[in-house]
Amino acid sequence: MPVVYANGERFDTQVPLLIVGAGAAGLCAALAAKEAGVEAVLIERDAVPSGSTALSAGLIPAAGTRFQRDKAIVDSPDLFAADIQRKAYGESDQAIVDAVARGSGPLIEWLADGYGLPFDVVDNFNYPGHSALRMHGLPTRTGRELIDRLRSAAEAKGIVILTGRIAERLLVAAAGIEIAHGDGVRERIGCDALILACNGYGGNPELVRRFIPEMADALYFGHPGNCGDAVLWGEALGASLAHLGAYQGHGSVATPHNILITWAVIMQGGIQVNADGRRFCDESRGYSEQAADVLRQPGGLVWDVFDDRVAGVARQFEDFCNAERAGGIISAETVEDLAQAMHVPVPAFLAEWHEVESLKSRAGRDRFGRRFALDQKCSAPFRAVKVTGALFHTQGGLAIDTSARVRKKSGGVFANLFAVGGAAAGVSGSSADGYLSGNGLLMATVFGRLAGSTAASMAIDNDSGKIGNWDTGG
Repeated sequence: MPVVYANGERFDTQVPLLIVGAGAAGLCAALAAKEAGVEAVLIERDAVPSGSTALSAGLIPAAGTRFQRDKAIVDSPDLFAADIQRKAYGESDQAIVDAVARGSGPLIEWLADGYGLPFDVVDNFNYPGHSALRMHGLPTRTGRELIDRLRSAAEAKGIVILTGRIAERLLVAAAGIEIAHGDGVRERIGCDALILACNGYGGNPELVRRFIPEMADALYFGHPGNCGDAVLWGEALGASLAHLGAYQGHGSVATPHNILITWAVIMQGGIQVNADGRRFCDESRGYSEQAADVLRQPGGLVWDVFDDRVAGVARQFEDFCNAERAGGIISAETVEDLAQAMHVPVPAFLAEWHEVESLKSRAGRDRFGRRFALDQKCSAPFRAVKVTGALFHTQGGLAIDTSARVRKKSGGVFANLFAVGGAAAGVSGSSADGYLSGNGLLMATVFGRLAGSTAASMAIDNDSGKIGNWDTGG
């Protein structure tokens, strides 16, 4: 059973704050709790913290930062909140949207000033749905660098991260978690407050088929530990679940190399064609919703097609450079030769190519509604990479309030139970179409910090009896 009634049972260890998951959400929570004077303990299944964060580009959207002002970028939390809600078709909880938009700028400057993370704004292209340049990234533009820097910051503060431990059961009435070590040893850890920063359910085929059947057979490009523990615990506990059909997909993962190809390739003027040499949709809508469209093409495979100028922009991302080194990018001096190297019908491909280039020359709009820009015209040498659609991480999960407390199905909240990151419902509405670039790390980091501060305050107050047990909510 994922949830066990454990009233009156002894714990092996008691801590004020326990955090399940040492990804970006859990580490931000632990750092915030430490600042508030509470020592958090993190439980992490991996030998070294990694999770979904390490598989991402490590970009966090934020509004109103000094990094934007230094580049004369005009932005505000209100504009950011409007962009999030517009992309989500108005389906997201407005209070949560406002909280994450307002907290985004302070989050970036907190990590930069307090922990030395050298953020900069990606300013040579914009992501779909964002009204301003607001993607903040680290030098390598990788999630691996982000998670490593956060882990190093936590270790420097003496925060305990227990790696190689799997949280298997939620213990209620007396709050805690039962974990299993790699050597088979089991341990029960009690706590005054618990933050679930563990995972979504993208690595659980049964849950994926249940909630997002269109991605049931897709390549899963997320962390294998994302098995839906938080969703299963929540169901058993009587928590409110929200937007379980929402997810972040990606329509451009190089195959068979399984390397992410940045969406800058498309936003800079690249296109996608299927095995018939034909375009099939407006590629610029967003990389998340593009995943399902790509998978509907013959064989679930398509080609990203672009030129050397676009490749130059894409090379700021380490993943793209890795794809080049792996031989995933093909090149040709003419579009005819490129089509032959792609093994697509040359006449069909040439018709699509020349139509798009003609549209670029007059900033025209195509039959799918995509508008091209004058500065996006392509010239030799030309490039292409075979890609497929993939499921990255789920966006539905435990419903939370603006303090990241888990909501009850019956109303109210569990007083000392929090959810952030993949465990919590995000701000992407009910489907992949609502995912605004960066929503995952945005929610993980901003609400991770918020949950850590709030949970720390509650843990401090526990001695005076101000918080209650999970089965009563206090």
